[in-house]
Amino acid sequence: MSGRTQPVDLAATAVPLGVDWIHGSPSAKHNTDPDIQVHAYDEHTFVLRQNMAVDYEAPFLYLLFGADRALLLDTGATESAAFFPLRRVVDELIAARLHADPVAAQRGCPLLVLHTHAHGDHVAGDAQFADRPDTTVVGADLPTAWAYFGFDEDADRIAEVDLGGRVVDCLATPGHHAAAVTFYDRSTGLLFTGDTVYPGRLYVEDWAAFRRTVDRLLAFAATHPVAHVLGCHIEMTREPGVDYPVRTSYQPQEPALEMTVGQLHDLRRAIEEVGDRPGRHAFADFVICKQDAD
Repeated sequence: MSGRTQPVDLAATAVPLGVDWIHGSPSAKHNTDPDIQVHAYDEHTFVLRQNMAVDYEAPFLYLLFGADRALLLDTGATESAAFFPLRRVVDELIAARLHADPVAAQRGCPLLVLHTHAHGDHVAGDAQFADRPDTTVVGADLPTAWAYFGFDEDADRIAEVDLGGRVVDCLATPGHHAAAVTFYDRSTGLLFTGDTVYPGRLYVEDWAAFRRTVDRLLAFAATHPVAHVLGCHIEMTREPGVDYPVRTSYQPQEPALEMTVGQLHDLRRAIEEVGDRPGRHAFADFVICKQDAD
């Protein structure tokens, strides 16, 4: 991975997702949205959002296809397949891919499940894949995830997950959570930041680690082309510095999910502004919720 010298921020030329995301309804009882919204970023990359009427967290999940296998990042906030049919949706997407590609159909498509971190709204659906054939679910807890990526021996290494002609780089990025991981897809330039960076409340349990993580992401972006920074939630409104209240299940004025490297720089400047002050600190595109005293 060394020696890359591409531009820092490709947001000016990257195509916006341009999605009208499901965002809840005034009455959850009368909600008519699908349990899971599926958006094809391209024919090999899918963004999934959970229905807010099922869980207010409404996390985003990502499914990436390579030539040899598929990668699912996170499994959402609800365990029940009846209310949150994640396995069915993933199976349908895999089946459609195999149907369209006879060569792939002969080879099959194993599934690898990884996580951005171990909070419940990102791992609840793991059980749906426990007995799925040709599936590997890597636990999100620190010992399991760190051993899988080799971070237990070298937390500064960049691990590689090869999906077959599509390599995903994996970086240890603690701060929000001790086991947080950021994923970078070389083929699209998408940087998947979990709950570390997204348009919402950035809960920080370890301030020093969070600062180091943002520095690391900026250093990484300086040598890798980043099309979009994609986190796992939207909690802000379109009014700068104003977020929806916690547990909101109707968010009709959401900003875009995708963020830019420029906003990563904004976050780094915000970290300096916050300094050693704990508590809630609102900025235009995110809110820092500092839970430790530095």
